Order: sequence, then structure tokens, then C-alpha cells
Amino acid sequence: MIFVSRKFVAEWGFPGHGRLMDALRDPYPAVEALLRRFRAQRPLRGGSLLMTVFGDAVAPRGARVSLGSLIGLAAPFGLAERLVRTSVARLAADGWLTALRRGRRSEYRLSDTGHGLFAEATERIYAVSPGTWDGCWTLLAVPPGGGARAQLRERLRWSGFGQLAPGVFVHPSLAVPRARSWLPADGGADGWLFTSRGEDLAADRRLAAAAWDWAELARRYRRFRDAFAPIEACGALRHLSPQSAFVVRTLLIHEYRKIHLRDPLLPPALLPEDWIGTEAYALCRRLYAAVFNAAEGHLDAHASTLDGALPSAGPEAFARFGGLAAP
Repeated sequence: MIFVSRKFVAEWGFPGHGRLMDALRDPYPAVEALLRRFRAQRPLRGGSLLMTVFGDAVAPRGARVSLGSLIGLAAPFGLAERLVRTSVARLAADGWLTALRRGRRSEYRLSDTGHGLFAEATERIYAVSPGTWDGCWTLLAVPPGGGARAQLRERLRWSGFGQLAPGVFVHPSLAVPRARSWLPADGGADGWLFTSRGEDLAADRRLAAAAWDWAELARRYRRFRDAFAPIEACGALRHLSPQSAFVVRTLLIHEYRKIHLRDPLLPPALLPEDWIGTEAYALCRRLYAAVFNAAEGHLDAHASTLDGALPSAGPEAFARFGGLAAP
């Protein structure tokens, strides 16, 4: 056997040089590093990862999948069968999923509530960031209260609202009708909505700086970039197996969504200078496009419903991040 060093190939080259260099750039250590990082989390939140699998992979392919498939899909991430069973049962109890059983076999599908919430999250995660802004802010004042209002405040933050003061939230682009749909049915006693404009762009920037913790958001985006940039740097994503492509795609969206859903997605005029979120979005888009089709192949081979194979992903999946190449 002849051993050829990377340095020799890089400096001298020969016919087939490009293909050999690709083979020498092994992407798998970077994938294993991602898996080790995920598995090291304590506690290991199986339900959160399964939510990512449902939102990213299952929802665009019929929104239902057998429990056996979920157990198999979750195995590379270190989720034991018992944890998967416990996690999906909890998600069903919380209203995200519904279960269908046939004898000893079962499948889970998104509930009506789950469909609505996933649609909202999907729109934010995969959408192209806004390039312009009409100058209007949506403000929501929430009176003091107990657990129910605490849950509302958390959902507002999850949806990109910034907090100006206790009980006062602001969003740069969410329309008032959609914001109103999130309030409890008894209306005004649980919050008051306003539309407002700042006096000028400088005032808008001061408001944005006060409403969001940009330092913390930037720290989390840098951590995301540092974790996933080595995957792209290996330069050999097309050599990944379908299972590894699925792992990369799932962890990519899993980590990105936890940051991105708290990002207000401000237009460029309101963002801090050299905003790291723009770089993180571009990295996520490139990696997702590179592994999407191979990951779909893994789902074709290893995921099904009680009735058979999953349907193919629809056009909405290929519209993510501004458009993906169909196989």
C-alpha cells in the first residue's frame, strides 16, 4: 500500500489531485465532535431533540412517524429507547403530539396545537432575514400576575419580543393581529397592544439596544459558529453517509433554533455593527443546503408510519433558507 501525505498532494498535485484531497479531508471527526458535545449535556433533553426531529424532518413529510422509527432515528444521538418513549409520552401529554396505537405498535403525529406552533417556529427559523423595515413597533403591556402570565412572558421572549420594562414588550415586525392571537381569550385584562413609531432612527437603535441582551445573543451565536464551522471547513460534506448527514442537519437546526427563536431578527438598520447573527445564519444556510438531500435519503430508508413509507418532502421544505436544490 502506498501512503501519500497531505502536504505532498497539496504542494505537487497530479491527475485526480482534487478527488484525493477531498478524500483526505475526513468530515467524520467533526461530526463525532458535535455528537460528543450534544451527549455531554446534562440533563440530556430527549424531548427537545425529538421536537427538532419532528419540526425539521417529520412535519414536511406528513407530520406523523412510527415510534419504532423515532427510536431508530434518535439512537445516534445517545437517546436510549426508554428515554424516547418517555419523551414522546410527555410531549403528547403536553399537547404537542397525539398517539395512534395498533396492537403493540404505535405512531405519533403533530396535534392541531403542535401544527400551529411548529408553523410559527418554521417561519422564523428558515425564513430569510428582513432587509427593510417600516419603522413601526408593536408594543404589548402585560399586567403583573401568576403562572399563566409568566408563561405568556416566556412565550413572548421565545417569539423574539424584547423587554423594555417589567411587563412591557416590544417587537419590530410582528403584526398586531398575530400578537393578539397569543393572548388569553378574555382579552384586555391580560395585555394591551399598541403600534408605535420612534422619533428617528437613532431613537429606534437605542430602544433596540435596551430591549435585547445583544451581548448574550452574540455569545451564543459565536458558540454556534465555533461548533459548526469545522464541519464546513473539512470541505468534504458530500462524502458524509446519509446517517451522518441526518445527524449534522438535526444538530444544526437543534442548536440554531434555540438561539434564533429568541433573536428579534431586526432589519440591518437596527442591528449592532458586524452582527454575528448574520454570519451564523449564512453558515447555517450553507450547511443545511449541503446535507439536506442526503439526510432525506436517511429518512427514506429508516423512517415510516404504521401504514408504510413517509411521503416525500413537499415544496415548502425546499423553500427553506431562500431555496434548496431538489435532488
